[in-house]
Amino acid sequence: MSKLYIVATPIGNLKDITERAIETLQSVDWVAAEDTRHSRKLLEHYHIKARMLAYHDHNEREVSEQLVAKLLSGESVALVSDAGTPLISDPGYRIVRLAQESGINVIPIPGASAMLAALSASGLATDRFVFVGFIKKKARKKQLQLLVKESGTVIMYEAPHRVIDLMNDLLEVFGPDRRVVIARELTKRFEQILASSLHEQLVNLENGTIPVKGEFVVLLEGSTTSFDENQADEILQLLLTELAVSKAVGLAAKLTGLPRNELYQRALVIRDAP
Repeated sequence: MSKLYIVATPIGNLKDITERAIETLQSVDWVAAEDTRHSRKLLEHYHIKARMLAYHDHNEREVSEQLVAKLLSGESVALVSDAGTPLISDPGYRIVRLAQESGINVIPIPGASAMLAALSASGLATDRFVFVGFIKKKARKKQLQLLVKESGTVIMYEAPHRVIDLMNDLLEVFGPDRRVVIARELTKRFEQILASSLHEQLVNLENGTIPVKGEFVVLLEGSTTSFDENQADEILQLLLTELAVSKAVGLAAKLTGLPRNELYQRALVIRDAP
């Protein structure tokens, strides 16, 4: 029976490909690629001659049906992304589901992943993590608010022209002191992995210590606080009897580890309560 292979490719350094991935790409009838021009360079580097088909966000539904028809006719297909493991913030789940529903075997060929590479070198906790990929700007603050109490490392992808905006939103939601790691251009010539506080990382981006170029993985340290909202309110109530709102919030943030902006809103409600 024909098979659908999900093949991980290098995220930058062309040497980061497995022998099994090369063998698979050499053996299949079709290679479905997000950008055929980009993937063709990889195939040519390893002298792989394969028929290619573009598979991306704009044609995913239509091409998924075409590929499954090829699979059902006895041909084999390898799905690759521009870099790394397919389906991770990339199209692909439709063809996988359709193939499964059609009784076709789906075989993963594991390999490079920017998310996991960054996490392994981040120095942040790895026993629990949340991957959110690219967060759309309009919904970003709301989505980040949902992660305020997340204890695991939060992993994000971001484009260079949006990374400073992302850092500003992170700082507003999580406060200036939360630890963050920026991994840029992983496995490439100008690879850079830098850990610091949110405030310091924003400065690094603005002054060019971290060039705003290339591909970014941003990793945010999980929350270490064990305080719940009721406990935070009790602390704020006590502090507000002696201190102004801004000072009470600053001290509460240090005591609880909760974000200043969240505590500030709660402090205003407590202060203005009848």
